[in-house]
Amino acid sequence: MAKVKSLADLKKMKEELQSKIDLREKSDNPENLVQIKVAMATCGIASGAKEVMDFLVAESAKRNIETIVTQTGCMGYCYAEPTIEVCLPGKDPVVFGNVNIKKADEIIEKYIKTGELVDGIIPVNYKTIDNE
Repeated sequence: MAKVKSLADLKKMKEELQSKIDLREKSDNPENLVQIKVAMATCGIASGAKEVMDFLVAESAKRNIETIVTQTGCMGYCYAEPTIEVCLPGKDPVVFGNVNIKKADEIIEKYIKTGELVDGIIPVNYKTIDNE
């Protein structure tokens, strides 16, 4: 465990632990919350996915939107990185590509808050076993 050398260190440690506790508490009923997965494979990180994830976490909290923001590996859309998958309660997941901070803000304001679709959706190009 890291040593606490200042009040800033203590606050940082508290924030990190609080976010872990929040995620654990929210995981009891994740289907009732907005779930956002950010592709954080090498290509996503190189394209700015870390900044997008930080923005989504901060803005969701700031705007009082109950979300679970997690990272995932490659979604297979390297040409459209950074990519995020948003799943609203009771709806199918939607994948957005080329998501920068501006696009993430638009996704929060239009899609997450009102359900209005925005540009940048990557269409599903596969069938599951259930669809056959």
